[in-house]
Amino acid sequence: MAGRPRTTFRLAALPAPAPLHDLARFLPSRRSLLAGAALLAFGAVAYVVARQSSLFALETLDVRGGTPAIRAEVRAALADEVGTSLLRVGDSELARRLAALPDVRSFTFDRSFPHTLRVVVRRERPVLVVRRVPGRDAFLVAASGRVLRLLPHPRLSHLPRLWVRSDVRPTVGGALPPAMLDAARATAAAAAVRLPAGVRLVRETRAELTLVLASGLEVRLGDAGDLRLKLAIARRVLAALGPGVTAGYVDVSVPERPVADTNPLVEGRG
Repeated sequence: MAGRPRTTFRLAALPAPAPLHDLARFLPSRRSLLAGAALLAFGAVAYVVARQSSLFALETLDVRGGTPAIRAEVRAALADEVGTSLLRVGDSELARRLAALPDVRSFTFDRSFPHTLRVVVRRERPVLVVRRVPGRDAFLVAASGRVLRLLPHPRLSHLPRLWVRSDVRPTVGGALPPAMLDAARATAAAAAVRLPAGVRLVRETRAELTLVLASGLEVRLGDAGDLRLKLAIARRVLAALGPGVTAGYVDVSVPERPVADTNPLVEGRG
């Protein structure tokens, strides 16, 4: 008669725990601990001394990026930092000093010891001129919506115009009101897509954002959603229409169903 299958267990002897006096061999000695603590203390004292002394005093501001005028503005804004220890120069302090420069969008910095601070700036890109009606005020606006400066001679600029009411008061260094930010975004996107003929005028209402091209054609965007997609479609439609069309509109408010009409009196949508 066949017997039941057996399950065999093999027992392995586990090593006995090492005695505590053996483990002590792997612990650092008291002398090593004291030496490590002394090195840490020395390093901390040396750091404090270096921060307060002229050992690493800032002597050279190496500003890169932007334009020569912007670099000069950055050097002037940071001039008071010269003589300060590089170890005391920090991101928050530099940001505070450069925040007053509307042309600077962002920056990075690097300490080049012993005496140089390298600052790389990224400038704001102007895309729009905001004009108030009535009045002669004109403001240069960046793609981010930041107001860069007053324009004393706005007719010399070929950037698109956005006309606003006289009670709208843009602040140099501040941002456009939220309702007008879409105009700056749309003109920046149009420049990136390179619409034929370029944008001459921006009209913005709660219902629709419209770009008027230099040719006279309108590009109706609807809301500010999917701007790059809408403008890419508009560019293809405009290329198909050809340069001879100087009136009418291209409606890409619904990107899946673009509509073009060369009769500006027709307001229907397909």
